[in-house]
Amino acid sequence: MIGDIVESKQCQLKDPMDLFHSGQVVKICAPMVRYSKLAFRTLVRKYSCDLCYTPMIVAADFVRSAKARDSEFTTNKVGDHPLIVQFAAKEAQVLCDAARIVCPFADGIDLNCGCPQRWAMAEGYGACLINKPELIRDMVRHVRNQIDNPRFSVSIKIRIHEDLKRTVDLCQKAEATGVSWITVHGRSVEERHQPVHYDAIKIIKQSMSIPIVANGDIKTLKDAENVHHLTGADGIMVARGLLANPAMFAGYEETPLKCIQDWVDIALEHGTPFTCFHHHLMYMMERITSKQEKKVFNVLSSTSAVLDYLSDHYGV
Repeated sequence: MIGDIVESKQCQLKDPMDLFHSGQVVKICAPMVRYSKLAFRTLVRKYSCDLCYTPMIVAADFVRSAKARDSEFTTNKVGDHPLIVQFAAKEAQVLCDAARIVCPFADGIDLNCGCPQRWAMAEGYGACLINKPELIRDMVRHVRNQIDNPRFSVSIKIRIHEDLKRTVDLCQKAEATGVSWITVHGRSVEERHQPVHYDAIKIIKQSMSIPIVANGDIKTLKDAENVHHLTGADGIMVARGLLANPAMFAGYEETPLKCIQDWVDIALEHGTPFTCFHHHLMYMMERITSKQEKKVFNVLSSTSAVLDYLSDHYGV
């Protein structure tokens, strides 16, 4: 992280809550393993994304290891704001220590209470926390008490219970503890590809006075607008939809060539590892390439081969 920015603490920090008070629906890039890193955040911010999350970082590793800090969290002084660092944590003081490290460089932290992956649940992280409202309360309270910047946000991202009353109760307890906003992925822990329960998000929104962000299966700007109308959510968080089309929030139906050019420029400037650079392009070009083209493009194995391909086929 601290490689890029430690020489100056004059980061242009912002109050993320200002976005929620703007009267506009807040457009948010979700925390995505391997993908929502600095270079991709830089790209989506060029295309009307208001707020970005880092990938989920395990707080205990982050606090313990300088190597983990340098590899997991990179930002810059100017353009990468407002920025939320998402942590997986299960101990209040560990989350606090992690929050204290990123506080000079980020605008808030988010506690992951929604990751359904087996390894996370087995370690006591992610979605198993929705069954431990007291632990969430302790973690939020600790951060609130120990970070003295009132503009630093503390949010949580959850999945829903089968019994929605439990989710509403969890959200109300979190609100009472001082959570800034709550992101609701409208599926239960067991559900993967089933339809998202937008009706549940609407009920949660109606039960709360803090902002609620809707998440799940939003692939276009039209989807985002529909989900806002269905749920009343104050913000819309998108993951795979932005991978497929980083210009989605700017109203493009599919990734424009200008966005592909921007990605190439940004990725090269940031020294993005080839695999990540290439994977992002595979996602972005999914809708605009034929099966035959995919067969060729997806097996390219060097940056120069990718650049030649883009130049020859798309004039990029």
